[in-house]
Amino acid sequence: MTRISWFDEKTHMPVIDEQVHKLSTFVDAMADGVIDDSELAKQQSSVVEAMQAVEGDLNDEQHAKITRLMVELSAYNIMRLLHELHQTRLERTLSLG
Repeated sequence: MTRISWFDEKTHMPVIDEQVHKLSTFVDAMADGVIDDSELAKQQSSVVEAMQAVEGDLNDEQHAKITRLMVELSAYNIMRLLHELHQTRLERTLSLG
């Protein structure tokens, strides 16, 4: 399997989202613009399965590094989502004014 970089070498921006958009489960869930309880539960199961597949193979140092990576990525995704929602809200407000 070819290794896929986690960030763009030129911009230093994470590019994990590009891979997310290739996940059929994500694309299917997003198709109607609403994430229901079963879609969220299915994604949670996928996350747990992926974590379990990796966690046992890691030594303590690798585990610590990947734990930090997942926490930082989760924080970034939440912050980016809130930023985008705020920008959209601001643009709508300005266009109505």
